[in-house]
Amino acid sequence: MLLYVTLGTNDLDRAGHFYDAVLPVLGYRRQHYSQEEIGYSAGGDTRCRFWVVTPFNRRRATAGNGAMVAFSADTRAAVDAFHAAAIAAGAADEGGPGLRSYHAHFYAAYVRDLDGNKLSAVCESPE
Repeated sequence: MLLYVTLGTNDLDRAGHFYDAVLPVLGYRRQHYSQEEIGYSAGGDTRCRFWVVTPFNRRRATAGNGAMVAFSADTRAAVDAFHAAAIAAGAADEGGPGLRSYHAHFYAAYVRDLDGNKLSAVCESPE
């Protein structure tokens, strides 16, 4: 359904270090870097589906109230690893790993990145 997602940052190098430490535990890898953006892809995908960018209008990047990016995780252990890696890389905890009430197998963790963007990793399988 979605082609790609972008999040703004005020410090691309700092954001790159953060996402380089966090996304590999979910199977994402850095595919692209320029002075304006960093792109990540998952698995064997050669197209970047997640981008961290400096705002095109050159204004300060801000986090959206009510906006969140949820990354798919294959296992609950991957959700745990995502949360641990994010916290170790400086993220703010927004809800540790665990089952949520959305449905019986919705296992998720929530953090805010270094720019205040809300992120989640979610596993929807029973294990």
